[in-house]
Amino acid sequence: MTALGQIRAAEDQPAHSDTRADEQQPGGTAAAWYLIFVLTLAYTCSFVDRQVLNLLVGPIKADFGLDDTRLSLLQGLAFTSAYIIMSPVFGRIADVGSRKGVLVFGIALWSIGTSACGLARSYWQLFAARFGVGGAEACLTPAAWSIIADAFPARMIPRAFSVYMMGPYLGGGLALIFGGLLLQGAQGGSLSALPLLGAMKPWQLVFFLAGLPGILIALMLMFVKEPARRAAATASGGTHRMSPAEIRAIFRRWRGFYGNFYVGMPLFIIPLYAFPAWMPTVLIRKFGVSAGQVGVQYGIAVLITGSLSVLASPWVARAVERMGRRDSLLVVALVAAVAMVPLSLALIWASDYWTAFAIATAASVLYSLPQALSSSALQMVTPNRMRGLASSIYVFVVSVAGLALAPTFVALITDHVFGDERRVGDLLAITCAVAAAGATFFLARALPTYRRMLDAG
Repeated sequence: MTALGQIRAAEDQPAHSDTRADEQQPGGTAAAWYLIFVLTLAYTCSFVDRQVLNLLVGPIKADFGLDDTRLSLLQGLAFTSAYIIMSPVFGRIADVGSRKGVLVFGIALWSIGTSACGLARSYWQLFAARFGVGGAEACLTPAAWSIIADAFPARMIPRAFSVYMMGPYLGGGLALIFGGLLLQGAQGGSLSALPLLGAMKPWQLVFFLAGLPGILIALMLMFVKEPARRAAATASGGTHRMSPAEIRAIFRRWRGFYGNFYVGMPLFIIPLYAFPAWMPTVLIRKFGVSAGQVGVQYGIAVLITGSLSVLASPWVARAVERMGRRDSLLVVALVAAVAMVPLSLALIWASDYWTAFAIATAASVLYSLPQALSSSALQMVTPNRMRGLASSIYVFVVSVAGLALAPTFVALITDHVFGDERRVGDLLAITCAVAAAGATFFLARALPTYRRMLDAG
């Protein structure tokens, strides 16, 4: 079986138990793809809810009298602190309880929190609402990754993940597109006649409406049948829950992979969050375009390039694998990280709107390409009964790097070192280039152990 078709068996089980389960597991069924459809909608919705703020920087700063640093705390700390706290909680529940129940609860809760952002009347009320959204969204990755890995046979896991991982790019693009259109409509007074909505400020209206689709998605998830857990039965036919000692032993044994992966991929996540967080502001401040124009144009670019890139990534990995690289899932990430360094630095010398726009669009292709592949790699070499925990650790580290540090670091340097908000584009370029260089180093270090884990599967 190729590198795209291997699942790491649990340390305490016969190596052939996962193979038999995989052969018997129905894959590509209507139920499995309905699951992917609903989870992709949920992931899309989560990114709409977390990233719609990026287009509303100007009006929120004006209403609450904020600088870039305090605004960035809404983008980062308010969301990420709760996300980090709740990720291991939801990860453990996903390993031992109902993943479907976790998802329904979390999706409904974060949708209510997003709408509550539109009702905020102060900075701290908005901060609290963003905190609630972040804590609830922590449910998605550990539960969704675990349930996807059980709904499909191993050979189809990268394809399923590539569809699911379109969510950030669909969500990020839609947040900008519909946020821009709603801003234009609200600012033009076309919504003023509507009860309740017409009384809201444009940025409040965008938040309030952005939270509503999630309630429908939570209802759609009620019709999903949770798949049976694979590799969960012992040879005697009972069930096995991995102890903390067993989990620690696996992490220690394969620390060359897990340690470097948990540093390298979060560094590569920084451009994924930093570009959408600050690129609209760069285009607005540096080139004088309207928020509505940036929202629609950059939103369409992110939606199309990001989605197509992540969807095409399994074919790219297979092409690399045919060259003799069984470790193709991580090799693609490594190459993308290398290419991201000069591309990010090119933003410093962009002298017109369309050049900067083209650089940002190309960056979307690069930072999107390895996301489904790296997620698949982690799932495929991790035992079933610790996948939720392994995923939640991944969520923790990428959240610290991408959600918390990336937006705030750019804002801090802009406000307190350069003292010129027009230099935000330069700081964005430097931050992403340095992060991509660090990702290159650690992903290269992860490859040898990753190959050994594939051989041991």
